[in-house]
Amino acid sequence: VDVWCEDLLDQLPETPVPPVATEIVAVRDLDLVDDDAWPQALAMLARPPLRDALTQPVRVLLPDGTTQSVRPYTAWWLRDHPVLDGRRPAGLRSAGGDPILAGLYDAVDATGFDDAQVLRALGVRTSVAALLDEPGGAAELLGRLADEDRPVTPVQLHALYTALAELDPDQVTLPDELRAVVDGEVTVVDAADAVIADAPDVLPLTEGLPLLPVAPSRAAELAELLQVRRLGETIEAGVTSEGEEHRVPDSVRVLLGPATPDTYIEHPELRAGGVELDWRRTQDGVVHASTL
Repeated sequence: VDVWCEDLLDQLPETPVPPVATEIVAVRDLDLVDDDAWPQALAMLARPPLRDALTQPVRVLLPDGTTQSVRPYTAWWLRDHPVLDGRRPAGLRSAGGDPILAGLYDAVDATGFDDAQVLRALGVRTSVAALLDEPGGAAELLGRLADEDRPVTPVQLHALYTALAELDPDQVTLPDELRAVVDGEVTVVDAADAVIADAPDVLPLTEGLPLLPVAPSRAAELAELLQVRRLGETIEAGVTSEGEEHRVPDSVRVLLGPATPDTYIEHPELRAGGVELDWRRTQDGVVHASTL
């Protein structure tokens, strides 16, 4: 219990008067459980009345009258002991959990024990949303993304950065390294070199650039969160070819929605930034397209 208290104090702000846990529900002597009996023991802990000791946070009263919720002792102890399939549950991923986390976390077989709330209390990662909802979850995810030995696909990376973009920047400590896509290959790069891939029209001009893939609607938020540049602000790609203005067909406007421009510039061969492009939307909002 002393070590648990020390861990909690490290998470709480320093105060002249010690914080007070108003109520603690815990299960003692877990170290006496036989190694082979942990499946039964976890099943018992997952049911009332013991369940609260595992899943309910402890509320800590601070000297200024505010409260903070912290991990309960029972969950804290179980996370760091080989209680799930003979392994420490913290940092594992449920084999049937979110595939977006595959590769970043070693999978554990939790067959017959699919209580997501209990698995989460044990530190088993079940979904990206649950991970990011946990204190320190974003830092943990970014740390694993910076580990070159943990494989991640571009599709996974897109989903992970899109999820991260929804966080408050105050929740995230800026990392030194990020996972990015460079010329189609996923690799770890210095955060200062990374660029948000928010301008798909100039992707042919990004050779050698470390790109962070993200949903277009979240590009600005991710740039703010990670304090990195955006591709659309980085690449100089003025249109150098000549084209002819046309009205956008009504059928296209219906398909693309109200943000569709009224006109576009058609080029027999669209060139920008010294290369041939299929299309280009310049900073003034004009859309240029190459003749198919």
